[in-house]
Amino acid sequence: MLVTHASAWLVLLFFVITIASLIKYQSSPEKVFGVLLLVLFLCGFVSSTQVINSFASQGVLTLVLLMTCSLALEKTRVLRQVANMVIRRSYPRSWFNLFMFGAASSAVLNNTAVVSAMLAPIRGNQHHAPSRLLVPLSYAAILGGTLTLVGTSTNLIVNSMVIEAGFAPLGFFDFTLIGSFLVVGCGFTLFIVSRWLPNHANTVQALADYFIDTKVRGGSALIGRTIEENGLRNLDGLFLVELQRQNKLISPVSPQAVLQKDDRLLFSGDIKKVTLLNQFSGLESFANQNGLPLDNLSEVIVRPESRLVGQTLKQAGFRALFDAAVVAIKRDGERLSGKLGEVILKAGDNLVLAVGEDFKSRHNLHKNFFFVSGVETEQTFSPAQEKMALGGFVTAIGVAAIGVVPLFKSMFVLLALLLLTRMLKPSEALQRLPIQIWLIISAALLLSRALENTHATDLLDMLIMSHQQAFTPFIGLCVVYIMTWWLTELVTNNAAAALMFPLAVGLANALGVASGGYIMAVAFGASASFVSPYGYQTNLMVFNAGQYRLKDFVKVGLPVSVVYGIITVLSTSVLYGL
Repeated sequence: MLVTHASAWLVLLFFVITIASLIKYQSSPEKVFGVLLLVLFLCGFVSSTQVINSFASQGVLTLVLLMTCSLALEKTRVLRQVANMVIRRSYPRSWFNLFMFGAASSAVLNNTAVVSAMLAPIRGNQHHAPSRLLVPLSYAAILGGTLTLVGTSTNLIVNSMVIEAGFAPLGFFDFTLIGSFLVVGCGFTLFIVSRWLPNHANTVQALADYFIDTKVRGGSALIGRTIEENGLRNLDGLFLVELQRQNKLISPVSPQAVLQKDDRLLFSGDIKKVTLLNQFSGLESFANQNGLPLDNLSEVIVRPESRLVGQTLKQAGFRALFDAAVVAIKRDGERLSGKLGEVILKAGDNLVLAVGEDFKSRHNLHKNFFFVSGVETEQTFSPAQEKMALGGFVTAIGVAAIGVVPLFKSMFVLLALLLLTRMLKPSEALQRLPIQIWLIISAALLLSRALENTHATDLLDMLIMSHQQAFTPFIGLCVVYIMTWWLTELVTNNAAAALMFPLAVGLANALGVASGGYIMAVAFGASASFVSPYGYQTNLMVFNAGQYRLKDFVKVGLPVSVVYGIITVLSTSVLYGL
C-alpha cells in the first residue's frame, strides 16, 4: 500500500510538472506530452497494452480521420466565394454577416480552415480596417465550434477520452443547446465590446513577387460582373495589381470594375497558388492557351548569355523554342507591368515554366537557363470534384449526426473514396496528418490510466471527504470549469482538455455525482480562449494579421470570457442537475 501511495503522489507530481512545462514551452506541447508518455511507460505506471490502445483509440482515430478528410475542403472555392460576400459598407452589417458566417460554418467545418479562408478577403476589403473584424471572426469560429461534436478538435478530444473511459460516446448534438446559449449571449457581448478594437490602417500592398498574366476569354462567366462579385480582389497568396483593357492600363484596380471580354488581369504573389486561377471560368494563363498543365512547373533563371536577353517572349518564339510556356516572371528589385508576352527579358529574371513532353529533350536549355527547382503547385478541384468533395463531406457528417452510422465509419469511408479518386493524394494525407494532436491525446489518455493504476484518484476522495461542506456538486463544477479555462489560456485548448478530463471524472466520482456535467465543463472550458492570443489556434492566426497587441485581446476578450463562463456553468448545472 505504501508503494501504491508513493506511486500515486509521483504520478500527481508528473501531472504538475507537465502543466509547468506546457506553460514554459508553449510552442512545443507535443514534446512535453511525448516526454510524459515515455516517463509513464518507463516507470511502469502504464502497460504496453495501454500504450497501444491509447494510440489506437476509436475516438482518437475519428479525430485524425476528420481532420484529414477536411483537407479536401481546402481545395474548394466555396468558403472563399462566401467570404467575399460577407463584407459590406456598413460596419454593423459586415460584423453581423461575419459573425453568423463564422459561427455557422465552424459548427460543421474545421474552424481554422474557416478563419484561413476569411483572412485574405478581410485584409483586402476597402471598407473597414482588418483589426475591426479579425478578432470577431476568431471568436465567432470558437463559439461556432461549441455547437456540435465536430465543431472543434476539443470536443472530439473529450469524446475520445469518454469512449476510452468506458462511457457512452457523446452525441453529435449533445453540445448544441449550451452552445446556442453561448453563441447568442457571447455574440451580443462581443458586438458591444467590439467598439474597443483598434482601428489600424489597412496596409495591404501589391506583392513584389511573381508577375502572372491572365486573360478573360469570350463566354466567361466573369464578364459583366465586378471584380468584387467575382471574388478576384484578394485571393489567398495572390493580389490583383493591374487590369489591361485595349492597351489601357488600370492600376490600382477598383473592386467595382466590371470585367469585359479580352481583359487582361495581372496578378502578383505566390506562384504555388497559381492553380487557384483555374477555378474561375474563362480565365486563362499562357499555359492554358498553349494546352500545358499547371501541375508540372519548373523554375529557371535567364543566363547572361541567353539569346532571350533583350527580347520579349513573343519575339523569341518561346513556345516553339523550348516546348514550354512562361506562367510567371519575377525580377528582383523591380515591379513588372503590362502583358507578360511583352516584357523585355533581362539576365537574372526568374521564370516559372509550364513544360511540354519534349521540354527535357531540348538541347538549348542549359545555354539559356540556370535551373532552380521544380515548383509543386497546390491542387485545386474542378467543378465536378468540388461537388463530390462537398457532397461527400456533408453526407458523411449528416449520416453520423442522425445516428445512421458512427462518425468513425463515415469518415473512414470518405477518406477511402478521396484517396481512391485521387482527390486527396496519399503524400498529402501523410504530410498533413495531425501527429501533434494524436500524440497529445494519446499521452493524456495514458496519464488518465496512470492515475487509475496508481489509485491517485483515492487521494482526491480523501481531499473531498475532509472538505465535505465546501465541496458541493455545484462548487465542484465551478472548480472544473475554472481550472480548465485557466489551463486553456496558459497552454492550449487541446492540452487543457486532455489534462483536465481525468481530474473531472475523478472529482465527479468522489462527489458521488454523474460525470456528464463535469465532462461538458471540460469541453466548453477548453474552448474558452478569449483573453490570450496563444491559447487557441484561430486567435494566433489573427493576432499578427490584425496587428493586435496582448492588451487588445484582454480588453475585448475578458468580458466575453466572463459571460461565457457564467452561461456555461449555470446552463450545465441546470441541465445536469448539479
